[in-house]
Amino acid sequence: MRIDAYEDPGPPERRGGWWYLAWLVRRQWPRCLAGAVFASVWMVLLAATPYLMARAVDHGLEPGDLGALAGWTGAMVAVGGINAWLGVLRHRTMTKVRMDANFRTVKVVVGHATRLGAALRSQVGTGEVVTIGVGDVQTISASLTAVGPGVGAVVAYAVVGGLMVSVSVRLALVVLLGVPLLALVIGPLMGRLQGRETEYRERQSVLTARIGDLAGGLRVLNGLGGKGLVADAFRGDSGRLREQGYRVGAVTSWIQALGVGLPMLFLALVTWLGARLAAQGRISVGELVSVYGYVVALGWPVAFLIEMGHQLSRGVVAARRVVAFLRLEPPRDEGTREAPAEPSVLHDPASGVRILPGRLTALATSHPSDATEILDRLGRYTPSDATWGDVPLAEIPLAQVRARILVAAPEADLFAGPLHEVVGAQETGPRGAGSVDVRLRRVGATSHHTPADAEPRIRADELALLTQALHSAAAEDIVRALPDGLGTPVEAQARNLSGGQRQRVRLARALLTDPEILLAAEPTSALDAHTEATVADRLKRAREGRTTVLAATSPLLLDRADVVHHLVDGKVAATGTHRELLDTEPGYRALVARDGEAAAEGEPAR
Repeated sequence: MRIDAYEDPGPPERRGGWWYLAWLVRRQWPRCLAGAVFASVWMVLLAATPYLMARAVDHGLEPGDLGALAGWTGAMVAVGGINAWLGVLRHRTMTKVRMDANFRTVKVVVGHATRLGAALRSQVGTGEVVTIGVGDVQTISASLTAVGPGVGAVVAYAVVGGLMVSVSVRLALVVLLGVPLLALVIGPLMGRLQGRETEYRERQSVLTARIGDLAGGLRVLNGLGGKGLVADAFRGDSGRLREQGYRVGAVTSWIQALGVGLPMLFLALVTWLGARLAAQGRISVGELVSVYGYVVALGWPVAFLIEMGHQLSRGVVAARRVVAFLRLEPPRDEGTREAPAEPSVLHDPASGVRILPGRLTALATSHPSDATEILDRLGRYTPSDATWGDVPLAEIPLAQVRARILVAAPEADLFAGPLHEVVGAQETGPRGAGSVDVRLRRVGATSHHTPADAEPRIRADELALLTQALHSAAAEDIVRALPDGLGTPVEAQARNLSGGQRQRVRLARALLTDPEILLAAEPTSALDAHTEATVADRLKRAREGRTTVLAATSPLLLDRADVVHHLVDGKVAATGTHRELLDTEPGYRALVARDGEAAAEGEPAR
C-alpha cells in the first residue's frame, strides 16, 4: 500500500486514547495485518531453528547418519535465508505503519487547528500544539509497534510453549506461566509511568509556550530591562521540568531493568530445569540442545512484549492529548441571515464607529488596543452588537463574514516557505505554457549561480496580481534585496526579515486577497517616513472604491483617509477629514503632532 501524505485522513476517533490508537490501526488494517503476519512468521522461524537443530543432532549427528545431518542442516540454512527476507519485509512494513500513523496524526491535528481558526489561541496554548507536533506524534507512531512485533511475540511465545510440550510438560508450563508473572510485576510500573508521563507532557507544553514568548519578545524585554526576570522564571520552570523528567526516567529505568533482568532469570530457570531433565535421562541430548535454542529464541518475544507494553503506555498518554485537542470546538455559528448583497455600512454601536462602503476610513486613538478591539468586533472575532447594513453581524454565517471581511492583524503569523508562497502565490510545477519564470519578469533578483529549474514558476495571472500587491505595499525592494528573489526561503514568522520588511509582506498578503472590506491595524508603524508615504499613496490607489479601515495615528496615513474617527476611551469623539480635525480638535491635533514628531526624526525602515 502506498502512503499518500496529502490524502484525506478520515474522521478521527475522539472517544479516548486507546480508541484513537485503534483508529490508526483500522485506517491501514491491510498493512498492519501484513506486519503482524511477517513478524509472527519471522519469530516462529526463529524458534524453528532450535527444533531443526535438535532433529539434526538426534537423527543425524548422534547415529552418524550424514545424509540426515546434511538434510536437517540444509533445512536450517533455508529457514535462515527465508527469515532474513521476512525480517526485511517486517521492518519495511512496520516503518510504513509508523509513517502512516505519523502523517495521519499530523493531518488531523493541523486540519482541526485550521477549523478552530481564531478560536485556537483562546482554547489552547501554543506550547500544547507544538508539543503535540514535536513529541506526541512520534510517540504515537512508535506505539504501533504493537501491531507487528507485538503480535508476533505473542504468536511466537505460544508456538515455543507448544514445541516445549513435546519435550517436557513441566518446561512448557514454566514457559507459559512465566510471562504472565512478568506482566504482574511490571504492570504497576506501566500505570505509574502513564501518570508521570502525563504530568511531564503538561509541564513540557507550558515551557514550550514560554520559550516562544521569550524568543518573540526578546528585543522588547531587553529594552525594558526585564530579560533577567523572565530568564530567572524560565530557569525555574525548566528546573521543575527537569525534575519531572528525572521521575519519568526513574520509572522507565526500572521498567527497562526489570525487562532485561527478569526475563534472564526466567530463561535461566528454564535452562536449569532442562539440564536437570537431561541429566536424569528424561530428555535426549538433541532435546536439551533444543531447550537451549528455545530459551534463546524466547528472548526476542519476551523483549518485544515488554517493549510493547512500554511503548503502548507512552503512546496512550500521547493519544489522549491528541484526542483532548481534537475535542476542542470553535464557537457555534448560529448565523442564519444572509449578508448584505451590496456594499453596506459597518456599524459598531459600542464605539459609535460607522464605516461607509467604498471609503478609506482611519481610526485614530492614543490607545491602540481600543482601535484593535473595534476592528475585532467589526471582523466578528469577538462578540458584539455590530451590524452590517441592517443585519446584526452575529446573525450572518461566519463563512460569509470571513469571505468578505479581512482583519489584517499587525502580528499575523507568517509561515515558513519561499517568499512568493508566504505572500500567497503558489508554484505551478513543471514549466509550461501557463507558467512564468519569476526572474524573467524582473520581480526577483538575478542570481547566475542558481539553476533555472530551481527558480519558482508562477502562473502569469497570479504573477501579475502578486507583483501589484508587492508594489502597493512598497515591497519590491525586499524582493530585489533577497538572493533568490521570490524564491528565497523565509523562516517561520519571517525571522530572517526586518520588522519593516515583515510588515510590508503582511500588507502585501492582505492586498493580494483583495477583500471587499479590509480592516488593518497599524500597517506602517515600523516604516520610515519616506516608505510610509509611499505605502499610503499606493494603498489608497490600490483600494480605490473598496472599503478600507486603518487603525493608525500617522499623519501620512490619516491625510490620505476619506474619513477619520478620533477615538477617546474607545468611543468616537469627533469625525471628519484629517485637516478638519486638525483645525477643530485640540486633542486630535496633540495626538497627531506626537506621531508627526516621531516620523520627522526620519528613522530608517526596519
